[in-house]
Amino acid sequence: MIRPTLAAGLALMALAAPALAQPKADPDWPCAQRKVSTLGYGSFWTGPDIQAAGEWGNDREAAQFARKLASRRTELSDVDGLIDDFIKDIKDKDEREKRLTRVFAGVFEVLNGERNAVVAGIVRYAQGQQRLAQRIRDEADKISETREGPAEDATKVATKEATDLENSFNWDRRIFEERNRSVTYVCEVPTLLEQRLGEIARKIQAKL
Repeated sequence: MIRPTLAAGLALMALAAPALAQPKADPDWPCAQRKVSTLGYGSFWTGPDIQAAGEWGNDREAAQFARKLASRRTELSDVDGLIDDFIKDIKDKDEREKRLTRVFAGVFEVLNGERNAVVAGIVRYAQGQQRLAQRIRDEADKISETREGPAEDATKVATKEATDLENSFNWDRRIFEERNRSVTYVCEVPTLLEQRLGEIARKIQAKL
């Protein structure tokens, strides 16, 4: 039957996740968390001047180590020991500070770059949901027109075209619901990356 399907679809549009149903300053940002397009060093680092330490990418060992710390394959519980191993042969305090500052700069660039990519992906995700929601509304309107047509056209509901329309409506609705349920988890990723960056920064600064 088309009528129950249509009712379910209209309910779906009314009960869509708050990220899509409530007005936002940025309609392309579906997360409850405030959108921060990119991060700044100052939010995480109170140590030596980043620029004065030199380009982190030119210090091969520091760059490799930064990428290792940034990788989510590296457990945060292992970071302290890894930093100790990195600095154990650096006896000069100024040199140690410079190299650890380069390591932080590298970790920041890697994780901030990853976070930027995730934020851009979330925006594309939200835009896709908006397009899908509009398509569902259009399909619901077409089904309503079929139901409300002249009596002599009542047989339309049994046609292959009407059946195909109902099937398309049901499929799109299912995809929309599944994506809407997952948006909460998607939105957590930038926060998790920020937390990792902050924890690594804290551990590096403790070794200065």
